[in-house]
Amino acid sequence: MPNTHREPPDYEALRPQAVALRRAGLSRRQIRDRLHVHNDATLTRLLEGEPPPEWTRRPNAKDDLREKARELRIAGRTYDEIVAELGVAKSSVSLWVRDLPKPRRSPEAMHQMREARWAPYREARDRRIEQTKAEATSQIGDLTERELFLIGVGLYWSEGSKSKPHRRSERVIFINSDPDMIEVYLAWLALLGVEREHLRFAVMIHESADVAASERYWADLVGIDVSTLCKTTLKKHNPKTVRKNVGDGYHGCLVVRVLQCADLYRRIEGWWYGIVLGAKRPA
Repeated sequence: MPNTHREPPDYEALRPQAVALRRAGLSRRQIRDRLHVHNDATLTRLLEGEPPPEWTRRPNAKDDLREKARELRIAGRTYDEIVAELGVAKSSVSLWVRDLPKPRRSPEAMHQMREARWAPYREARDRRIEQTKAEATSQIGDLTERELFLIGVGLYWSEGSKSKPHRRSERVIFINSDPDMIEVYLAWLALLGVEREHLRFAVMIHESADVAASERYWADLVGIDVSTLCKTTLKKHNPKTVRKNVGDGYHGCLVVRVLQCADLYRRIEGWWYGIVLGAKRPA
């Protein structure tokens, strides 16, 4: 019976030869035939740490995606952003770029992330707010003359000019920046029988704003020609003050004066005290 036992390979002698052949560009099959090593495990051990020559490397369909993923990571993109752009699994992205440093986000990027995260909650909150406002609006309905009368008295006493013990001045002057409040106030004056020719209008606004546009805005609101407005009062701009009332939505305030109004002022003051007394009476 023939002896099939083979001597174990001499690793110390074969290792330098295998490495030299590998670095010369030979494939595993070529090295195996040259060295007469017919055991794959043995050949793998001899070639440990030596990369295969480029010509033996099989092309990988994901090589381009891997390179693109690394470029995106270096550019500061997140795993989720890379996944969304390349359409690959997050596990693949993690494997491809895990050796790269984690990108540092700019303050702008962090702000955008927070905005995106909280956007659904803000939208839901805004819907609830608008629904509440709509329900409250529907509860008011049409105003009676008495209701408008009482509203107007309270409105004037909170926002209109008032005579003081140290400064007697029985003038009816109303200043406000809210166009809706101006319209309610004018409706109240009309209810009291105040004629429009007894009214004077003027604009009060910061000098850094678009004065001409604001004058047109208020004139259109109250239905008069811009030329009939009284002289505009300009507030000096203080660069040290950080104002919020800026931009296209800022139109300053409208000043509404009633001429020959001493008697009307006294009535307004009396009406207000009547409301106060009425509120204090026990139910």
